[in-house]
Amino acid sequence: MKKSIKTNTYVLFLWVAFFAGCGGSVPKMGKLAPSDIVVAFGDSLTFGTGASEAESYPIVLGQLIGRAVVRAGVPGEVTEGGLARLQSVIDEHKPKLMIVCLGGNDMLRKLNEAQTRSNLRTIIQTIKAQGIAVVLMGVPKPALVTSAPPFYEEIAKEFGIPYEGKIVADVLYKLDQKSDPIHPNAKGYRRMAEALAALLKKAGAV
Repeated sequence: MKKSIKTNTYVLFLWVAFFAGCGGSVPKMGKLAPSDIVVAFGDSLTFGTGASEAESYPIVLGQLIGRAVVRAGVPGEVTEGGLARLQSVIDEHKPKLMIVCLGGNDMLRKLNEAQTRSNLRTIIQTIKAQGIAVVLMGVPKPALVTSAPPFYEEIAKEFGIPYEGKIVADVLYKLDQKSDPIHPNAKGYRRMAEALAALLKKAGAV
């Protein structure tokens, strides 16, 4: 009897710990004014490959949060390329918030992970140094069963920024939400936008 009670208590503890981890606190951000510009910065996932421009996640996100969201995605771009064009994007749009979603092409091309991590850190440092808020999205490694590499979450924690690390992998596991093995369709992009809108609400940005 005592053994059964101990076992049940331990199982209950694990469930509580699990749900506490799932509902972890989100770093807070300043509230965006209705006129503030948001830039979605990334590769084909940001561009919206596999759907129309109107169905891409930045455009849908803008509708959900009531702010202008710029679709600054370049298909095929690696983190090095993103870093090279970052400042010109900032100068052009002068955003209050940037959503960074890069790294998938680095992994597809089997580029050095340490360099990918370094490029992402520099991108975030550059954005934050100019007083712009940042949200980071994790991209899964190409594999049958996969998830975003741990370095995404590590970088987000290092800089104290909101992080969405599950939605892209979750979408790409569902056949009815993707247009090909590595790109969502309109339904998948909408789910990405909804996940980001929920994150921004938790962070206090909208």
